[in-house]
Amino acid sequence: MTQQSETNTTTATTGSSATVTTDPTDTTHPGGPAGPAVTTDPAGAPLPPAPSPASPLAPFPPLAEPRPLGERRVWPRTFHDRLTAPLPGLKAMARFAREGAVRPGREGLADIPRLPFEPGPLPRVDTRTVAVTWAGHASWVVRIGGLTVLTDPVWSRRILGTPARITPVGVAWEALPPVDAVVISHNHYDHLDAPTLRRLPRDTPVFVPAGLGRWFQRRRFTRVTELDWWEAAELSGVRFDFVPAHHWSKRTLTDTCRTLWGGWVLTDPDGQRVYFAGDTGYGHWFGRIGRRYPGIDLALLPIGAYDPRWWLSDVHCDPEEAVRATQDLGARRMAPMHWGTFVLSAEPVLEPLTRVRTAWEKAGLDREDLWDLPVGASRVLE
Repeated sequence: MTQQSETNTTTATTGSSATVTTDPTDTTHPGGPAGPAVTTDPAGAPLPPAPSPASPLAPFPPLAEPRPLGERRVWPRTFHDRLTAPLPGLKAMARFAREGAVRPGREGLADIPRLPFEPGPLPRVDTRTVAVTWAGHASWVVRIGGLTVLTDPVWSRRILGTPARITPVGVAWEALPPVDAVVISHNHYDHLDAPTLRRLPRDTPVFVPAGLGRWFQRRRFTRVTELDWWEAAELSGVRFDFVPAHHWSKRTLTDTCRTLWGGWVLTDPDGQRVYFAGDTGYGHWFGRIGRRYPGIDLALLPIGAYDPRWWLSDVHCDPEEAVRATQDLGARRMAPMHWGTFVLSAEPVLEPLTRVRTAWEKAGLDREDLWDLPVGASRVLE
């Protein structure tokens, strides 16, 4: 498996003038008279100096200045160079065809009635309250800095290529407060759902990966902000940072990796942080995200769609890896997602929950910090 350097350079344009945006992680330099040598991790990324007991954790490298909302930009034709593992080739496809097994057997589906589903009213919040409600799969209602933000909203009963959802949506669309923003992790159908997005006013601010803006503009969304990895924008005092993920993108037969993929770090004016991972495998990005965004209060991490492992390990975390990712991030709490909603792979439907609870306990982490919510349930950061 190859590891993508953090020193990606992309070309962006605003109006008619072109600018080159270099990732601020590109800060490596040899030691010498100008300063001490920089220590790097096994992936080659520079490590921050150890903080003194009297100094608070600081982002490393420093965070980029927010980009303008709705900025029109020009992107590379492909993002294949961002893959951290090759996409399956002909041999893998042939093995997959031989072995099949993309759905659980009868025993694996028998626990569908036991899947946790406890819809309730959205919590009351003020501008200094952070609360999350799991609508199912990767769809969350995040209340932060006075905003209501939807992550990868999928309110449809069925998505292309999969059976109908096995638990209902946890939050009725009519029960939502006005939606102030939407964040999209990538363009796969279980994360970018056109019927759900058609329900939104076209002036809803939408934050999307590089290259995905045209999809929204064709559907007449007027406030679309595209970001590259490690870039940010700001809305009403809340910062939206787009961060890397171990995944890929594809929506049609001809657009593989034509748009970027990633996760989002939302930070309110008081510094409270929620990390939404989107869809991702386990790997080196988690440690780097944790260094750049210290003090993550809650990590929303995927734990499902992992079996068969040989086929899915590069792009989907299993429960044990999600717990390791939480530790790599330095996050205080974890809320599992991406399980118990759509049947996308071969593991038994209830297995992700039982395995993540076991892994959390084995890691010696505080049980109160595992927010293993039923679909429809909410928690408030205190």
